[in-house]
Formats: sequence, structure tokens, C-alpha cells
Amino acid sequence: MIRNFLIERISWILLFFAFQGMSLFIAYIDATIPFGSMLYVTFLSSLLFAVFLCFRYFRETRFYRSLEDWESSLDLSEVAEPISPFETIVVHSITEQTKLLKSELSENRIQLEQEKDDLLAWIHEVKTPLTAMQLMIGRVENVTLKAQLNQEWLRIHLLLDQQLHQKRLTVIENDLYIEQIQLESIVFNEIKTMQSWCIQKGIGFDIQLNRTDVLSDAKWLSFILRQLLTNAIKYSEKSDIFIKSYEKEGQICLDVTDMGRGIDQKDLPRIFDKGFTSTTDHREQASTGIGLYLAKKAASPLLLKIDVDSLIGKGTTATLCFPKQNEFVNLQGM
Repeated sequence: MIRNFLIERISWILLFFAFQGMSLFIAYIDATIPFGSMLYVTFLSSLLFAVFLCFRYFRETRFYRSLEDWESSLDLSEVAEPISPFETIVVHSITEQTKLLKSELSENRIQLEQEKDDLLAWIHEVKTPLTAMQLMIGRVENVTLKAQLNQEWLRIHLLLDQQLHQKRLTVIENDLYIEQIQLESIVFNEIKTMQSWCIQKGIGFDIQLNRTDVLSDAKWLSFILRQLLTNAIKYSEKSDIFIKSYEKEGQICLDVTDMGRGIDQKDLPRIFDKGFTSTTDHREQASTGIGLYLAKKAASPLLLKIDVDSLIGKGTTATLCFPKQNEFVNLQGM
């Protein structure tokens, strides 16, 4: 700040020293003016000028220091009161711009909330004909056609479900209900939902649930598991998916292992990034790069840890580690 202050007033400082130099020069060439006295006056005036600069520095920079420390929170109470006409102009300009930004922010929030509500309403409306479609598919006699229709119905159902939970993620804390739940029922419900897809791809399940009681939210845990199973089924073909639960260092963990094509090691750090698909199969259109991103986002407020280990051609293992009970007690005072 001192450097900026001196740079801002460099012309005034140079003008002052120019006057002092001119006074000394005149005293030097004019014998009627005592040079020693003028030198003494110059020293005193320079000292007074230095004191004046220090005083003005603390007085004038108070306002600008407050601007420098001001966080962009649109709260002008943190800005110091102006003490000069120019500072008043700055404050007036900032105030007007802040009012405009607050107004635009409020309008944008209202618009986003409206769009979110409209989308949620649309998703719920679409679920009605989707349910009717499922009943109609059940009456189709052609086995091959029925399997194809079931698979396409499931794809639409999963995409709508993904969109629904994506919009709810912003307020997930308002929707959580932490309780003791059984992994077995959640795992089997999700497998049953994707049964037609698994049958068409020749995929089976090997399930070993040694520990089934976990502390979590049933609805959001189902959503996270759904994303992991969707990935496992999508990249597998005529092989088994292994699901097992176990205890590790006092925590219950759940593994979902497929024998699919696997993930390149260089891609593993990015698989939870929004929109990231793959560098190995970059032209593939089936992947959206959103499932694991949403699973990671939903896992955070549930204190779930998601890890993925994979090798090309050797399959992929996604691991869910559940929190200990005291972690939720400390967080929510259960």
C-alpha cells in the first residue's frame, strides 16, 4: 500500500523537490540570499513534508485498505466511510453497482428456482406415462421385442431418476434422514430394477453381504448404489458382478466389482469430475460423465467415502465405506 501511495503522488513529490532544488539554486547564484539559511529552511521543509506525507498516508489509505480487505459479498458495511469527494464518488459508484448486482442476483435465483421447480414437475409428470408404458410392455408377447422395450424403458427411467436427484442435490441436507438400514434390501431392490438389462447382457450377480446394518439415508444410498451398478452393467458383457460387504478398520465397506473393460490408470483421478468420460474411448457416445460425479456429490453429506480401483481389461472395483456411528453423532448430535 505504501508503494502504491507513493506512486500515486509521485508527481506532487517531484514537484516539491523541484521547488526545493530551485530555491537552493537561486540561493547559490544570488549572493544576497544566505545559502546556509536556505539550506536549513530546505531541510526543515523537507522534514515537515515527510511528516505530512505520513499523516496523509494513514488518512487517505484507510478507505482504500478497507476496499482491499473487502470480501466480494456485496456487503458495503465493511467499507470505510469516505472522507474526500473522490472517495465519495467511488462509494456512490460501488453502491449503485452493488444494488444492480443484488437485483440481478435475486432475479436469477428466482428464475433458477422456477426452472428447477418446472423441471421437477415435468419429471414427475413424465413418470405417469412411463409407468403406463411399463404395464403395456408387460403385455407384449414377442420376447425379443419385449426385452428391447424393457431395456429402452429402463434407460429412460434411469436418466429421469438421475436428473431428479441432480436437482435435489443442492438441498440434499434438507432431505436427509439418517437411520440404521439393511444393505441387503437396498442391493436387491436395485438389482431387481435393472434385471431386464442384466438378462439381455448375460450378466449375473455374486452377492456376499457379511455386514448388512449400516448408518445412512436409504433413498440417497440407493441412488449412489444405482450409479455404481449402472456403470458396472454398462461396461460388462456376459460376466458376473461381485457385490460384497465387510468390515475394515471399524468401518463397514461395500465393494461392487465388475469384469468389464476397466479404466486406464491415467483416467482414475478424473473419473469423479463432472462431464469426464474417458481418454481411451473418447469417441464413445454412451457415457455422459455424470453418474460418478453425482454419486460423489451425494456421498459427501452422508460421510461416505467412494474409491475406485481398476485396470484395463481386468475390471473395476468401486468401494463404499460407511461412517462410524460416532461420526454422525458428532456431526448432527444424534
